Amino acid sequence: MQTLSALNKEIKNCTKCPRLSLYIREVAENKVRRFADQDYYGLPLSGFGDIKAKLLIVGLAPAAHGGNRTGRMFTGDSSGDWLVKIMHKNGFASISTSLNLDDGLVLYNAYITAAVRCAPPQNKPTRQEMETCFDYLNQEYKILKNIIVILCLGKIAYDTTCKLIKVKPKKFGHNKLFEYNSVKILTSYHPSKQNTQTGRLTWKDWSAVFQKAKRLTK
Repeated sequence: MQTLSALNKEIKNCTKCPRLSLYIREVAENKVRRFADQDYYGLPLSGFGDIKAKLLIVGLAPAAHGGNRTGRMFTGDSSGDWLVKIMHKNGFASISTSLNLDDGLVLYNAYITAAVRCAPPQNKPTRQEMETCFDYLNQEYKILKNIIVILCLGKIAYDTTCKLIKVKPKKFGHNKLFEYNSVKILTSYHPSKQNTQTGRLTWKDWSAVFQKAKRLTK
């Protein structure tokens, strides 16, 4: 089994999905106006956090102008703002913002990763791209030996996590808890603008998920 640093190097150098590899490079070269003065990372992203974590947070994929720009998942976009603010409130993060690699963010008892490591066009990876990328999550999970709760942000993350622990998915919903032999799966709507700005995911409902995660990982 690889070490985490070796796995992260392999992920960074991955070009297995031609469509995604091309897309993240194009996004990095053709920057949006608001980030025109910044250098984009433009490479596949590893997970990050506490290697001894009991809580594993699984998202869908990096954002084109968030993680793909900054070089860290849930960093530099509104989803990252929501995630790290609530993690800080519940003791999982050292600060309440996630802006860039040099912001001093440290995670406590939590590790953040994703089903897909490259930002996909329209946030929609293909089934083949998800299958190709799955081995990275599988290897990560084997390295992170203390995980007892997996928080899935969105249905794709939930379905991927069920594949990871070899169980059949049940009906997805917000703040649901599924218990298996050695791990509990907690589900939440993803903190995307599509959910937070429409009221599908409220701050109160978001808080309830992390209060539960905190209790389960004590």
